[in-house]
Amino acid sequence: MLQPQIVGYGELIPCRSAFIDAHTPGSDQKENFTIIGAGVAESPDQHVHIAATPGFNIGAAGQPPGCINSLHYHNTAEVFFVLKGRWRFFWGRNGDAGEVILEEGDLFNIPTRIFRGFENVGTDYGMIMAMLGGDDSGGGVIWAPQVLDEAEKHGLVLGESGVLYDTKKGQQLPAGECAVEKITAAELASIAEVPVENIVPDYLARYWDMMALAKHKPCAVLGENGLIKDKPGFEVELLNRNSISTAPYVNAQHEVLIVMKGHWQLIWQDESQEQSQSVVLNPGDTCWVPPGLSHSLSATMSGESSIYRICNTLDTAGLTWQG
Repeated sequence: MLQPQIVGYGELIPCRSAFIDAHTPGSDQKENFTIIGAGVAESPDQHVHIAATPGFNIGAAGQPPGCINSLHYHNTAEVFFVLKGRWRFFWGRNGDAGEVILEEGDLFNIPTRIFRGFENVGTDYGMIMAMLGGDDSGGGVIWAPQVLDEAEKHGLVLGESGVLYDTKKGQQLPAGECAVEKITAAELASIAEVPVENIVPDYLARYWDMMALAKHKPCAVLGENGLIKDKPGFEVELLNRNSISTAPYVNAQHEVLIVMKGHWQLIWQDESQEQSQSVVLNPGDTCWVPPGLSHSLSATMSGESSIYRICNTLDTAGLTWQG
């Protein structure tokens, strides 16, 4: 039966050993979540909430104040929005090419093949949501060499298969498997060092700008016709209470809804077409709506309401910085 699958914010299961920097001081308190798709976690301990493969992955990172996610890049898109807190995003081979501060609701699309990291600079535990291009996310994470070196000092080794081994727990690389090779000096030199003035205008969308544009229709945030013009295999819209009809609709594509603010009622028709079912989605909840399911969406209460809608497209490459 065609049914939505929902992961409530309070149901999210964290993993604190998902990546190579899990023991590195300053990064050892972060929590990672794989919500839809296999994600890019390097640990078998990572829980996958919804195993669907809609052409993109949805994940999240939760971090206390001052906690840093180490420098890395992807070969497919990595798009973030801030669900809770205040975050500093930084980029470059040493993390000093540029930086920007994001507030709640802001969305940031970092071009592929640029080293990036992020830090919770707020006063409370914060959460960012991540959209990763492709079903397999382009081969996972490519870490800056210094991240791998530092991790080894604290007992973690990443195998060439992409699996993480913790020598503090007595784990060793299997016979015949080597540690992942560090990016070469030549490859490192080819990674772009992009100044902030070339990133922020074209790759960042501010929440309140999007909310203003969503006054009468959904705000196209990322996509061929979006504020951020990219074609990474999915497109993103921001909706508020006034920008969407309450009439049922059918989407031919996979659709993922992530509530930013307020409470939203999702109503859908089961396959028998004899009765409808409904659920209220709360802030931080994620809902996957399969293609072909008739459903409607509406804000349930007065006040600020916003929800991100992500749909897959046929494009998969994502935007690479072309300086």
